[in-house]
Amino acid sequence: MNEHSQDSKVTLKEVPSVKEAGKVEKAESTEQLQAENVDASASSDESKTNQQDDTVDSKSDSSKKENDSSVIDPLSLIDEHEEEISVDGETVRMRGIYLLPNLFTAAALFFGFYAIVTSINGNFETAAVAILAAMIFDGLDGRVARITHTQSKFGAEFDSLADMVSFGVAPAMVMFNWGLSTLSTFGFFCAFIYVACAALRLARFNTQIDTADKNVFSGLASPSAACLLACVIWACVDVGWVGEELPTQLGVLAGCLTAVVGFLMILNVPYNSFKGLDLRGRVPFVVMIFIVFILGLIMLDPARILLSGFLLYALSGPVMAIYKKLSE
Repeated sequence: MNEHSQDSKVTLKEVPSVKEAGKVEKAESTEQLQAENVDASASSDESKTNQQDDTVDSKSDSSKKENDSSVIDPLSLIDEHEEEISVDGETVRMRGIYLLPNLFTAAALFFGFYAIVTSINGNFETAAVAILAAMIFDGLDGRVARITHTQSKFGAEFDSLADMVSFGVAPAMVMFNWGLSTLSTFGFFCAFIYVACAALRLARFNTQIDTADKNVFSGLASPSAACLLACVIWACVDVGWVGEELPTQLGVLAGCLTAVVGFLMILNVPYNSFKGLDLRGRVPFVVMIFIVFILGLIMLDPARILLSGFLLYALSGPVMAIYKKLSE
């Protein structure tokens, strides 16, 4: 009896210890939860701190960029030219421009502007020769571009603008300063008609450049028109007809010629462009002899010989058109 009673007491004493163990486990679990909460709060604080640091860094970077943008790079003032071309049926963007053909175009532009300046100073013979030099360089830029396969949209636009200055504005200014200024309003009107027709002719040429026949010009080409007027001035200067020394009748005739040449540029009459000439192929020996003969003939009297040549070329278009109409 005593032994059983003692065992029961022992078991009764062991029961509270189990409850206490459960309490201990609960306490440990709460402590773990508290620790995890502390860690989570600490990590959130760290993330907030990192975000604040990132915000500060981004603000500092943006401020640096603003400071850097305030300092202007001189090279950024001129954008690099980009042009889209077709290569094997695919559109490719090319950067930069071709140097060689654009150098010839720039030379033509230079001589056109030089003609304007020299005519203002009264050097009309030099101005006329400058226009002829501009025609030579203008003819070379296109041929060089085709031979070297360096044709581009930029070159075509640059050439058109240079032609407007060298063969549109320059001849009209030289003619006006040479003798049309003595005719008052009539001289100004004739010079303006020429400039306007040159602009219209170049605009029409640019819109038809992809569809027009390369061997034929529609209307008198602006370089030929400009050189015709330049040769008229050159021939008159050789005789001494300049400014007040120019007879009134001859001044009126020169004004009418200026306006008529302008209208020939926009007239729908075909002119041979001579672009079909093969300068790289072989030719008969007699051709070289003929070229040497022409050069020697020009040297005898450059102003009058060149004037005759350009005048015949200007008349060839209407004459051939009338001949075709009559033959039909």
